[in-house]
Amino acid sequence: MKAPKFIIPAILVIGVFLFQSLIIVQEINQAIVLQFGDPKKIITKAGLNFKIPFIQNVVYLDKRILNLDNAPEEVIAADQKRLIVDAIARFKIVDPLKFYISVGNERVARSRLSTIINSRLRGVLGKQELATLLSTDRVRQMEIIQNDVNNEAQKFGITIVDVRIKRADLPPANSEAIYKRMQTEREREAKEFRAQGAEIAAKITSTADKDVTVILANANKQSEIMKGEGDGERNKIFADAFGRDPQFFAFYRAMIAYEKALIGGETSLILSPDSDFFKFFGNIKAGTAKKP
Repeated sequence: MKAPKFIIPAILVIGVFLFQSLIIVQEINQAIVLQFGDPKKIITKAGLNFKIPFIQNVVYLDKRILNLDNAPEEVIAADQKRLIVDAIARFKIVDPLKFYISVGNERVARSRLSTIINSRLRGVLGKQELATLLSTDRVRQMEIIQNDVNNEAQKFGITIVDVRIKRADLPPANSEAIYKRMQTEREREAKEFRAQGAEIAAKITSTADKDVTVILANANKQSEIMKGEGDGERNKIFADAFGRDPQFFAFYRAMIAYEKALIGGETSLILSPDSDFFKFFGNIKAGTAKKP
């Protein structure tokens, strides 16, 4: 027997009807069942659910922690310094019904959160000086911003998990001026270090010169003392020798004088024959030949 012609269309209609009745919620999603735009049911657990086909529709919302990469915002600090702040936020949809009623979808939520974050950044960071924003105290400032943004985000069924500053840069014109000022400051410090080094080197050199002078003076003094002591000892020895045998001492001194005076050379020495210089040569007159 052939199946009636209406069986296949009926199966297709039933299949479409069942397909439109099924709601498959994944682990990462939560769902809102709407009937002509009016929320009827909230599904937060993953699994298989049902709805009235063609009358009800489903809006799926992400229940993971989502990232919001905010556009860079210019902030004027309390000391009138400009700063380009690039912030990032992480949020989570905790109340799907409030979220759907207040913002409708994730795109609108991101836009609203971005506006709130920019406003809180200007409000909180604008009360602090630039040095504070660039120090470790920035963490406390971000906590204040996170709490303020979270108070606003709760109206949308959103919880702010974290707010952080990715980058905080000066405007290009300010950066260039600061770099030049830093370069000038470093050059000034380098000149100071060189001047201090030259001063220390001069002190070391002068101290070394003074030490050399003192050492040489002490050495000369010691040498003169030793020389004087040596001369004194020599004179004492001569005096002792002269006291023991004056004639021999006189003879010895005369021999030394002869050695030094009668050395060969072009020097002429004219003395009287009866001079004391020749007293150890005997009677010079006696040895002179008689004239004829």
